[in-house]
Amino acid sequence: MSMPKQNIPPRWATWLLQCFCPAHRANEMEGDLTELFEMRVKLSGLRQARWRYVQDVFSLLRPSLLKSKPDAYPNPSHTDMLRTYITIAFRNLAKNRTYSAINIVGLSVGMTTAILIGLWMWDELSYNQYHHHYDRIARVMQHQSYNGTTSTTLATPLPMRAALQSEHAGEFTHIASSSWTEDHILSAGEKKISRKGNCVEPDFPSMMSLRIIKGTATGLDNPSSALLSASVAEALFGGEDPINKTIRVDSKDYFKVTGIYEDLPYNTEFRDVTFLLPWKYFLAETPWVKRSETNWSNNSFLLLVQIAPNTTFEKVSAKIEKIKARHAKEEARFDPKAFLHPMSRWHLHSEWENGAAVRGRIQFVWLFGIIGGFVLLLACINFMNLSTARSQKRAKEVGVRKAVGSRRSQLIAQFLSESIMVAMFAFVLGLLMVQVLLPWFNHIADKQITFPWGDHQSWLIGLGFTFVTGILAGSYPALYLSGFRPVKVLTGAGASLRMQAGRFAALSRQTLVIVQFTVSITLVIGTLVVLGQIRHAKNRPVGFDRSGLLSVDMNTPDLLATSRAFRHDLLQTGAAINLAKSSSPAAEVWSSDASFSWPGKDPAQLGDLGTVGITHEYGRTVNWQIREGRDFSPDFPTDSLAMVINESAARFMGLKEAVGTRVQWNGAAYTIIGVVHDIITGSPFMPVQPAVFMLREDWASFIHIRLNPALTAADAISKLEPVFKKYNPGSPFEYKFASEEYDRKFRTEERIGQLATTFASLAIFISCLGLFGLASFFAEQRRKEIGIRKVLGASVASLWKMLSKDFLILVTIACLVAMPIAYYVMHDWLQHYTYRITISWWIFAVTIFGAMVITLITVSFQAVKAALLNPVKSLQNE
Repeated sequence: MSMPKQNIPPRWATWLLQCFCPAHRANEMEGDLTELFEMRVKLSGLRQARWRYVQDVFSLLRPSLLKSKPDAYPNPSHTDMLRTYITIAFRNLAKNRTYSAINIVGLSVGMTTAILIGLWMWDELSYNQYHHHYDRIARVMQHQSYNGTTSTTLATPLPMRAALQSEHAGEFTHIASSSWTEDHILSAGEKKISRKGNCVEPDFPSMMSLRIIKGTATGLDNPSSALLSASVAEALFGGEDPINKTIRVDSKDYFKVTGIYEDLPYNTEFRDVTFLLPWKYFLAETPWVKRSETNWSNNSFLLLVQIAPNTTFEKVSAKIEKIKARHAKEEARFDPKAFLHPMSRWHLHSEWENGAAVRGRIQFVWLFGIIGGFVLLLACINFMNLSTARSQKRAKEVGVRKAVGSRRSQLIAQFLSESIMVAMFAFVLGLLMVQVLLPWFNHIADKQITFPWGDHQSWLIGLGFTFVTGILAGSYPALYLSGFRPVKVLTGAGASLRMQAGRFAALSRQTLVIVQFTVSITLVIGTLVVLGQIRHAKNRPVGFDRSGLLSVDMNTPDLLATSRAFRHDLLQTGAAINLAKSSSPAAEVWSSDASFSWPGKDPAQLGDLGTVGITHEYGRTVNWQIREGRDFSPDFPTDSLAMVINESAARFMGLKEAVGTRVQWNGAAYTIIGVVHDIITGSPFMPVQPAVFMLREDWASFIHIRLNPALTAADAISKLEPVFKKYNPGSPFEYKFASEEYDRKFRTEERIGQLATTFASLAIFISCLGLFGLASFFAEQRRKEIGIRKVLGASVASLWKMLSKDFLILVTIACLVAMPIAYYVMHDWLQHYTYRITISWWIFAVTIFGAMVITLITVSFQAVKAALLNPVKSLQNE
């Protein structure tokens, strides 16, 4: 049946189309526009359809009219096109505020995470680069074999320094011995502060390229000189010139300040070294160090070297490998092998297992780098999902632009420019979030990171990162949308469009949602495993009572000289119920010896046991638990040649009845009088070190005080402080609680747990943000369907179920994919710990349940909102 004459398009408009367009092109356009005209007549009436027909014709004719008057209408330049793309992008963002906000916020959260992780990774990878020659600096370490296993230590014997200097001088430009970094009391006049420092040889400042602000670095040649960091000089002398002024160290010796050096940055191994004292002083004032100059068995010193420019660490390590075995025949039983550990590997490659570098912080660098990349990818997936989901709304735009002559490359450029613009907005918002979150992030990560606002290279990297993010987020939508065929798009009926955009687009969106939640759920499972491992180790029996136990470092001789009177006055305050001394902190063993022997010992076995010197009251002060025998007592004079061992030592020695066993050590016979339950003195994730405890007050370095439980800690400390000031006036009263010191053992794992929790939460947030956007779009898309179902009697619950079901299925699939991945990764991670948990089924159950609940909460808001909408409103346009 032919169309009524009054319902045909304006003939003059069709005539213009045929005049200004090629015949084949005009016929094709006329057919498409006629079909579109018929559809508009049905929907909006004849007058509106005829007016829109004229508009479409002039839109199609515009390129031909521009070509016919090149002088009046010049061809647009690339700048004009870019301006047009930006204008269109702004209009689309303003028109669709909800989806724009979801895209920008999601991308900004992902970019914030990536920036923070990137800054953290750069801080880790640039560790120690403050030192100019860090690529040629190393510390001398050694492998030693004990009872079939190889241990690696960075402590070396003191004679090794002289042997390297005399036998391999050409391999090094600097060699310097150093003490370990320890707390000392510095005083100048009435000012007293506690700071960490080292005794070092004169080559140390040059090797470490310390930046001298005042004075000279050569003063360490003099045994009575000292170098101070700028912060220590400020604390002691204020605004005065500190050069040639005198300081006192540990209330004993005086030193003249000969140089001030710049404080070392936080990302260096020597960041805590705030002052330097001469090595000659260390030798002269510490008798055991002086005796160690010829003792190859005493591994107690740090040895640093800087290799010559014409050699490598590997070559030098090969030459010095047997240096200890050549000079100390009695040490050959340990098969000692010296080697150089480069400074560039100190921080990230510092863990050893059976003589080989197996892991270190580098594993966390790569781990968090991967997590950051995945979190950013989740944000990009949100952009892709929402863009493709809204493809039907932009299909006609694509069709018209193609009909008027736009090439696919131009459309791709337009859509990519929109995504890059969104990425730029997200980048700006991300920078603001980074600036706000950096203090909190530094606290968690134990860093002092600042954003390099004035670094041009960082800005170039940031802009390039933003551009790549925009391309990544917009590439799939650009390729997808620009591929629409204009004839099918413009010929009406949504059937053709749904046929093209439906099945494949829905499958791609579903795949991306599954990827999103797979990553998020994997992170959540990993976080729960890490937190479970930390909790498991914290619940491990410690072997002593940490609550109410504090320790004071005996860094001055005053406390040793007045020990009995000091003990009496301290107990008289009523704030302490007991106190004792030891050579190591309560949860540490600082020395060991391999020369122990006992009946039944295998001659090939090395009797390597940790050694701790204590006083009589030590066991009752720390409340260790006696398993067999008895504790030390002043009532037994023979206890001076007695020892108490821990359970691990009894197992190591193979003693079923340990009490009464005679043990030979340093030419004397000691009797085991008791066995105590293991005290965790190293990593709480590893086996307890076999150790022996002996009465050696002359080894004492720490005072341990058991506070009165009837008093609060603050009240008890206020009563103790005057006694310490009376007997130790040259030192401020500084103490550490044993519980806090023990908790430090979990610091690395806790940081991993906190960071993992943060990143997993962000991943879930971004995924839910995308889910919310998709749910919002699909609820809007199915608005009329929901109205019809309500008119036909559908309940709100059934409509909610209909809209939520598809998302729950996708999240269930993501859970099934994530579980084996998470199990494999975390099971491998747990193998690094001897004392570890097993991955339980409840971790997966809790994660799946949580994912379902979060999905329902996210989707339900839009689903219920759509289900409660009055069907009159949803159907009023029909």
